[in-house]
Amino acid sequence: MDIRIYVGNLAKSTTQDEINSLFATAGKVTSTELIMDKGTGLSKGFAFVSMPDQAEAEKAISMFNAYSLADSALKVNVAKPKVG
Repeated sequence: MDIRIYVGNLAKSTTQDEINSLFATAGKVTSTELIMDKGTGLSKGFAFVSMPDQAEAEKAISMFNAYSLADSALKVNVAKPKVG
């Protein structure tokens, strides 16, 4: 089962490809979902990355929490389960 990682405090200009490439340096990424505002089409400033390996997911979290991307310090942790 994939480990879902929350990636917050993203710059509005950050792309899904940039996030995917960054996390791929820590291990295999199965999916990347940049959350977009339906009204404006702009990034809401957070994303979810899924990784199949627990050790690689933990490595990514430790590597990228507080990592500076586009002058923003990322907030990276295990995503909380969806409610309802």
